[in-house]
Amino acid sequence: MCRSSSLRLPLVLALVGCRQPSEATAVGPQAAADAEVGGRLEARTAGEATLDGARAADPAAATVSAPSATPVVSQVLAWRPVAGGVDYGTLRLPPTPAGGDGLLHVVRVSPGAARLRLFAISGAGGEAKTARAWCDAERQLAVINAGMFEADARTHSGYLRIGAHVNNDARPKSYKAALLFDPRRPGLPPFQLVDVNPAVPDLRWESYDSVSQNLRLIRGEGRGAWKENGRRWSEAAVAQDRQGRLLLLFTRTPFSMAELNLRLLHSPLDIVRAMHVEGGPEASLSVRGDGISLDLAGSFATGFTDNDDNAGQWPLPNVLGVGPAGG
Repeated sequence: MCRSSSLRLPLVLALVGCRQPSEATAVGPQAAADAEVGGRLEARTAGEATLDGARAADPAAATVSAPSATPVVSQVLAWRPVAGGVDYGTLRLPPTPAGGDGLLHVVRVSPGAARLRLFAISGAGGEAKTARAWCDAERQLAVINAGMFEADARTHSGYLRIGAHVNNDARPKSYKAALLFDPRRPGLPPFQLVDVNPAVPDLRWESYDSVSQNLRLIRGEGRGAWKENGRRWSEAAVAQDRQGRLLLLFTRTPFSMAELNLRLLHSPLDIVRAMHVEGGPEASLSVRGDGISLDLAGSFATGFTDNDDNAGQWPLPNVLGVGPAGG
């Protein structure tokens, strides 16, 4: 969901238009994250939020309250090759919730096995497209949301750079994760998902051509960063495992982010960091490979789409693609 920089949003958020797939929404995961430590949220600017008059704390700084029941360790149902070093798999996240099947879709990318790319209409021109359309037009193996976007339906909500093109130069203080790839010098990992402090210049950002800053779900080394707040949504996320592989994650089943983190950290995926890239009906994942053609879309989001009725992907202005190595 996109976020608005000019709305006062109570914790029970009112919807301000944004009901159509092509329009932006001003509610959802951003508000929930900013309000994790409790209190009343006032969204004042794109990069600031206050809780009862005080600047919002890092969600990870609060004591994370997890669901009381520890989930059973989930098992990968199957891994299927998409391309060399790129695999697609599914797993259940037990216990199965009341709504949905609890199925998690995962695209796993080994370092050096594929070329990551950010696509943004602000640089490439044209109109927002579904993940399916992006995937097919750009000949990608997989496409997922690059992150939430602003009410103009173009601007990424965090910092976003693609080579010399800067889609958004702002660095919201509540956005404490960043994906870095396309290294500018030899010897660096081809991609890194890192914890960041947006208030302090991070030299790692200048070592890569492509940077996407988003809300943090799991901080290193594998610690959940969200407090339980009762808000649930379908989720698209990007993670990194202990072996340095990148994971594109999607579940249509609505979870609170505290619930989802707990399940992910009890899964065999061995996740050490993760960031939120979208929630609700705009959450998307498309996958293309040998015998694989998937176009997945979310639906439920507390206070926005309280149902499982969404039947298709929504247009996105910015996406993250996984393409063939050297492509």
